[in-house]
Amino acid sequence: MNLHHLKVFLAVAEAGSISAGAERLHISQPAVTREIRDLEASLDLRLFDRLPRGVQLTEGGQRLLDYARRIFALEQAAERDLRDFAQLEQGELHLGASATLGAYLLPPLISRFRALHPQIFVSLEVSNTEAVTRQLDDGRISLGFVEGPFAQADYDHRLLARDALLPVVAPRHPLARTAAPLQASELQAYPLYMREPGSGARASVEQAYRAHGLEPRAGMAIGSTEALKRLLADGQGIAWLSQRVVERELASGELQRLTVLDLQIERELHVLWRPGASLSPAPAAFLALSEPPH
Repeated sequence: MNLHHLKVFLAVAEAGSISAGAERLHISQPAVTREIRDLEASLDLRLFDRLPRGVQLTEGGQRLLDYARRIFALEQAAERDLRDFAQLEQGELHLGASATLGAYLLPPLISRFRALHPQIFVSLEVSNTEAVTRQLDDGRISLGFVEGPFAQADYDHRLLARDALLPVVAPRHPLARTAAPLQASELQAYPLYMREPGSGARASVEQAYRAHGLEPRAGMAIGSTEALKRLLADGQGIAWLSQRVVERELASGELQRLTVLDLQIERELHVLWRPGASLSPAPAAFLALSEPPH
């Protein structure tokens, strides 16, 4: 059904005459008459009885009037919904992040975003780099925040920051009592406590060790950074953890940083999104908010 014909029909039905309908639509009376005749011809049904003054709906016209009102009410609702969506008055924002970003970098960003756009529902799933890229591939999230290596050719991405991984131990670890700076080879005698396979932090450590001719043998693999910090209390393991993650423990003395002369590990923190995808208003606004200050 031609929606323009239907709009003309609705205007005439509600106004009660051809002339009043034409005035409402700001078109000529002959044009309105022609539109009504075309609609009646397409339906093979008379919709109006012509009266000396105005028009009156036939039974078929009365039935169509109900549909026309519902159709154009739905059209207006769609316009309002999309306008609100475009202006961030409603909508959803689904984010995925690996552990350090999800726990330390994103919460203040999400708080700022919510202050600006309180009507937007925000969800954040914290996992690891491999899981975040899989969520992006599946379309379950709009933006992914990852630490460490990823397939850069497969995603549009932007560098957020660089992050140092520090070798830390419990104060009663044998190396904690060593005053002199260490060589990386001296770390090999002690178990390496690492995140689970698929973690960006683990990939960065493994890559750095192998580049220095060392074998990154995991003495323990843990899916939680917080649990990893607590397990160091056994005084046996070494963990390379983000500077952001261990600031409090280093300041309080719960953990101690080792000074390693010939091995420094730094990783890049990135935000990713699907290549060529048009970001909807909410993720586009969050992406702009996460842009580092110049």
